[in-house]
Amino acid sequence: MQFTDRQLESEARRLYTKLKHVKWSMDECRVYAPMTLEINALKKEKDAIILAHSYQTPDIIYGVADFVGDSYGLSIEATKVKAKTIVFCSVHFMAETAKILNPSKEVLVPRIAGCSLASSITKEDVLNLKKNHPGVPVVCYVNTSAQVKAVSDVCVTSANVMKIIEKIDSDEIIFIPDKLMAKNIQAFTKKKIIAWDGVCIVHEKFSPENVDQVREMYPGVKVLAHTECSPAVVRKVDMAGGTTDMINYLNKSTAKKFMLATECGMVDRMNVEMSGKKFVGACSLCPYMKEIQMKDILNVLKSPTKEQIIILSQSDLIGASKSLKRMLELS
Repeated sequence: MQFTDRQLESEARRLYTKLKHVKWSMDECRVYAPMTLEINALKKEKDAIILAHSYQTPDIIYGVADFVGDSYGLSIEATKVKAKTIVFCSVHFMAETAKILNPSKEVLVPRIAGCSLASSITKEDVLNLKKNHPGVPVVCYVNTSAQVKAVSDVCVTSANVMKIIEKIDSDEIIFIPDKLMAKNIQAFTKKKIIAWDGVCIVHEKFSPENVDQVREMYPGVKVLAHTECSPAVVRKVDMAGGTTDMINYLNKSTAKKFMLATECGMVDRMNVEMSGKKFVGACSLCPYMKEIQMKDILNVLKSPTKEQIIILSQSDLIGASKSLKRMLELS
């Protein structure tokens, strides 16, 4: 596509109003302007929307995304619009969730990006757990494949996991796949939690020492951590929860300094959207989320490959839908 100099400069300025908060220069925005203009034009032509997880890079979030948030929330947003195609800038399991909730729509992924949690457990692993623990309900975290969701009893998010576990009529619960989140759950329930051995490679990196160092360097700082962090970290922070919980806390807090023990994309997003607050300390990069680049989005809109189109078997679609429906009933 060809754009005028005026169009390109206007687009660069639009990008700069957001990206300057994460130290992008006007020249960098000019480099990306032709691509964001073309992607946004193709969206209209192809009747598509772009969903971007908060861990995506700022150019994607503020350049081309129609909706930004966490995985399940984005999939819900997609059900509310009429667009026939969904481009999900995320890891693969998140796009599968979007397909489960939007079965009649085409769901595309710009790259086949994995996830340490989702890849840590298979359908066969879940069936073996059920065999070894007869009658014990399986609660699966949303960070799992459609196949795993399909053989689980109920799916949960970081925001509703405790409420759902307390509502399940069982003294024992199999929780998959995050062992650190399972330990955090166990600290707040009398039920016995049988855990799997998966971890999020982003959140397992944070240590209690990180929190102590930041508190020493920045007196009065509020520390927020994802519940995929270790219990030793969670015990030391001011709030533990998912990405939406963090945003809600930040919106309500009158504090000025914060550490976010989560993925760096979330910190970038908050630097843009809450520029009056200061974010300190180290974050952690997700190598899977960062695989997706602007050129991948452009290519998938132009001509998706077979691998980029989310296709689920009917049995996985039905089974996973049941576990998500059960989540809604219990939450």
